[in-house]
Amino acid sequence: MSLLNVSDLHASVVTDEGAQPILKGLTLEVKPGEVHAIMGPNGSGKSTLANVLSGRPGYTVDSGSATLDGQGLLELEPFERAQLGLFLAFQYPVEIPGVSNMEFLKASIDSLARARGNEQPNTATFMKQVRELAGSLDLDPAFLKRGVNEGFSGGEKKRNEIMQLLLLQPKLALLDETDSGLDIDALKVVAEGVNRYRRADNGVVLITHYQRLLDYIVPDFVHVLSNGKIIESGDKSLALELEAKGYAWLT
Repeated sequence: MSLLNVSDLHASVVTDEGAQPILKGLTLEVKPGEVHAIMGPNGSGKSTLANVLSGRPGYTVDSGSATLDGQGLLELEPFERAQLGLFLAFQYPVEIPGVSNMEFLKASIDSLARARGNEQPNTATFMKQVRELAGSLDLDPAFLKRGVNEGFSGGEKKRNEIMQLLLLQPKLALLDETDSGLDIDALKVVAEGVNRYRRADNGVVLITHYQRLLDYIVPDFVHVLSNGKIIESGDKSLALELEAKGYAWLT
């Protein structure tokens, strides 16, 4: 059974000049336990795919469908998609001044528990768990008292999102250029966190420009996105070929 099933998806971004088509018939299936890497030139629609699936405002779905665990995504509000088990790690994580990391994480966990009819975790136990998790990702636990991503470096923001991923344990993680702006040490920490998240019952869609991340997070499938649709698929060797040849031979 599919975890994520995207079928013939057409979507546009809304601009001052009107709707501009970006996705033009994209089809993708992710089964439980799989990691799919999405690569492609700038402007091909990679981030649009993540934004449309997560319900970010500013996009319209023109046709096609997308389901998570058999349930339609596109008619749901963003918070409902999150409650269903969808997680988006942003290419450019935003700062939320005035809301501490710890408050944000506790509110997120409590919201999921309520939506799923589960008991909310004990606050003291939860705080201990989060501090330990932060330490394992080389994040100073003092960051938990600061506003979400406020004053964080690029690497700290990306590690902070991986901490959210490991805490929330979604069914599907959409990681939009999680490697962007990371030095090699931070890249290894982030990749180790993603590998800790991987299980037989969840999935990852990893959007990246660079093959180097795939040295540490080995994908089951690599897809090349161009002009709004997938034009080539393969295993990790395809990423190595793209590293050597670029995209021109395909596009």
